[in-house]
Order: sequence, then C-alpha cells, then structure tokens
Amino acid sequence: MPSTVEKLGPSRVKLTIEIPFADLKPHLDKAYKDIAAQVNIPGFRKGKVPAAIIDQRFGRGTVLQEAINAALPDAYGQAVAENELVPLGQPEVDVTKLEDNELVEFTAELDVRPDFEVPAYSDLSAEVPALVATDGEVDERIEVMRQRFATRSDKEGAAEAGDVVIIDLVASKDGEPIEDGSAEGLSYKVGSGGMLDGLDEAVTGKSAGDEVEFTSELVGGPAKGEKADIKVTVTKVQTESLPELDDEFAQMVSEFDTVDEMKADLAEAVQRMARVDQVNAASDAVITDLVAKTPFELPEAMLANEIEGRKQQISDQLARAGYTLERYLEDNEDETASTEEEFWAEVATNAETSLKAQIILDKLADDNEVGVDQNELTEMIFRRAQQAGTSPEQEMQHMMEHNHAPEWMGEIRRGKVLREVVAGAVVTDSDGNVVNVAAVRPDGTIDETVEAPAAPAKKAPAKKAPAKKAAPEKDAEAEADAPAEEAKPAKKAPAKKAPAKKKAEEAPAEEA
Repeated sequence: MPSTVEKLGPSRVKLTIEIPFADLKPHLDKAYKDIAAQVNIPGFRKGKVPAAIIDQRFGRGTVLQEAINAALPDAYGQAVAENELVPLGQPEVDVTKLEDNELVEFTAELDVRPDFEVPAYSDLSAEVPALVATDGEVDERIEVMRQRFATRSDKEGAAEAGDVVIIDLVASKDGEPIEDGSAEGLSYKVGSGGMLDGLDEAVTGKSAGDEVEFTSELVGGPAKGEKADIKVTVTKVQTESLPELDDEFAQMVSEFDTVDEMKADLAEAVQRMARVDQVNAASDAVITDLVAKTPFELPEAMLANEIEGRKQQISDQLARAGYTLERYLEDNEDETASTEEEFWAEVATNAETSLKAQIILDKLADDNEVGVDQNELTEMIFRRAQQAGTSPEQEMQHMMEHNHAPEWMGEIRRGKVLREVVAGAVVTDSDGNVVNVAAVRPDGTIDETVEAPAAPAKKAPAKKAPAKKAAPEKDAEAEADAPAEEAKPAKKAPAKKAPAKKKAEEAPAEEA
C-alpha cells in the first residue's frame, strides 16, 4: 500500500496511506456478509441478503465505514513497518479521501522515537561508594540474633536501663482519649529511645503496678505531631539475658559448628549484599550519564502524560497514608526538596530522565536484536510472584488476562541491555579503584572468569599557563543557576521509609 511520511517535528510524523479498492474488497465482502447475517428482510433468508438490498436499506456508506475500520489497522501497521518508524503512542487517524471503487486515503499523526546517536559504552562513567569493612555490620547481625534468643525473667523492684517493661498506654488531649492513641501489653526496652520522647525518663525507677503521666508529641496515627497527655501503667518489669556468643549458640542459630565459621559466613553475606548495592548504584549512575550524553527531545504529549501519571500516583499514595505533601516534606529528612514546587519539579525531571532511559535502552535492544527466551520470562514471573506473595500460576494468569506479556518482555530486554551498558562503562569506586561490575552475579558472588576492565589512563599534569590578570569572580547566584552536567536519576514514588532506594518521591508506601 502506498504511503508517505511528513516530519512534523523531531518526534512526530504524519503518515498518508492509500488503500486501493482491491485491498479493501475482502473487508467489504466481509462487511456485507456480517450485515446480511444480522438483519431480517422479508423475502430473503437470513445471511442471503444481496449487497444491492443492503445498500438500499442501510446505505453504501455504512458498509464502506465498516470495511475501512477493519482495513485500517493492517494498513497502518504495514506503513509503519515500511517506513521503519517506532511509534511511541496511539495515532490520530483521519480518513481524508474516499473514492468508491477506486481508493481510500487516510492520515495518521503519531509520536515516534526520534533519531539520536548513542555514545560508546566506554565513554560512560560512574563513581560508586567503595566497599567497606564488614565487622561492624556482622556484629550488628549477631546482636540481633542474640536479642531474638534472649530470655526474660520477672523482676521485683524498679526498672533500670536495659530492663524490659510491659506497659499499657493511653494518650489524651484536653481530657478526651485520642483516636488510636491507646495500647495494651506493649513491650519496651528501657533506654532504647524508640517510642515516645520522655518515655524512658517516665518508666525508669517504676515498678509493676506504678502509673506515670507525662506530655509528649505523638509519632503516629491521625494525631501525629500533636502534643498529648500520656498515661503509662507499668504492668511488669523484666530483666533480659542474652545468650553467650559461643560455639553452642552458633550451632543453635546456624548451620555452623563454631562462632568463627558463622562469623565468616555472615561477613561473606554482608559483602555479597554490598556488591549488589554497588552494582545497583553503578547502574543508576551509568544510566544517568547515558541519558545526559544522548540528547533528544521527547514527544510533548508523552512527557506530559507521564508527569501527570506520576503526580496522581504520588498524591493517591499520600492520601491513603493520611499524609499531605507538606507534612511528608517536613517528616522526611532524606528528602532533597524543601518546598512543594521543588518536589514537583524533581518529579517532572525524573519522569523525563526515566522516559529517555527507556527509549534509549529500547533502541539499543532493537539495534542489537536482543531477544527474550521462555526461561527469562518464567524467571520474571517467579520473581513477581515472590515479591507480591502470590503463586507463579496467579502471575501467569494475570499476565494473560491483561496482556502484560509485551510489557514484561520489554522490561527483560531493557534489563539485559542495561547490564551490557554498565559492564562496558568505566566504573570506579570512591577510592579510585576500577569496579569489575560485569563479574558480579545477581546474588553478589564473583565470577572469577570475567576479567576486570583496564584502569582508565591518568592524564599527565597540565603545564601551568603564564599568569594572567585575575578574571572577575562569578556572581554566586549566576554560578548556582548554571546548568548541571548530568540529570539526576529517576526517583520513585514517595514511600514511607521502607521500599525504594532514592530519596525524593518516596512517599507512604502502597505498592508498583
């Protein structure tokens, strides 16, 4: 079918497509057949109504419209393929010419992937935190295990730091109990400081049966952040004894016979997790560098829809968690934005970076003919089931019902390409050492067969130029307004200090 392409912008085109009547005829015949099977006309058996009678009763235009609607998808798809276009959204279709028994012409305006050049992987770079000693984290893990197997015994007398108190707690304001402000049988370790300001001071020195009142700021519930009167009743005081850190303990909590073996295994587990975190940090940094070094314009409508979708998602999550954006920004110390305007500006920037990264990776996957095999799709289904707490069969059913297969396969292709890009980039740690990202397996173990990349060549020190007159100092505001060299990595929706890794846009969790 003849077609022409008119470029309307860097990422938008107008396709003009002709459908000769010879190509339309099969659809026309089917339209007549379908209509004949649906109508009852005296003197004719159902399904045997002649075309001329259908034209007379319902109009030739009705039949043509049905035939054209049936023919458009194939004609559009063929034109897209012939002109090597990659659509980034649904087309706006308009029938511009209809000459009965001659031809049909229609136009389709659509956003397409723009042309751009991707830099060589070796031109990309990233710096990640250096791996640190694991002793501290190993000690913390062992302490958690000891706490888990701690024994408690009731104590006569006053509570001291390190003791555990069982308490009933009631919060009130102006004499009225606060909604969700009471609890019974709470276990609290004196001196841990992890519940309410003033609680440690209130219960220290108290015995079973004692009551104490104090004022504190609530840290949760509908009245979070408000001052309230707190009444605490100590129902029990207990001492806590931790098990000795010996070989017997190691045998009880692990598969190892000695403490040293258990510690060595914990150290290796911590190191593996640190390597995985390092690879994730490298991926984020490399994709940011890749986007910064691959300039192109996104379709306006596509970007606007993505930004609006993210805003809606974040607003819904905040609302479900009982947050306002203002309060979220106040409570989240890791949030880089200080105002709502700054927050939404970061959301827009991250949406743009994320979309560009997806488009670049899709292009690389197409150019390198990256495929997805059944095992890779099955692995993704199992991962999704594990994350969602469902069965692989349920995830498979969900994929089939909602036609997620193309979307999920696209994710797999992008992931495979991203690993190649990161493996080819120059990744160094904060100590200046080259990080062999390609050798790190998904579980954090090292593949010794993968050679480390060569260290980047150091530049020779520049010769000092002859002294010149001092240039006027840049104005501080002008310096601050200078454009950044790289965009920030895309951030996730706001989450309540648990999921996501990034700071911004981490709102009360729900979850995507």
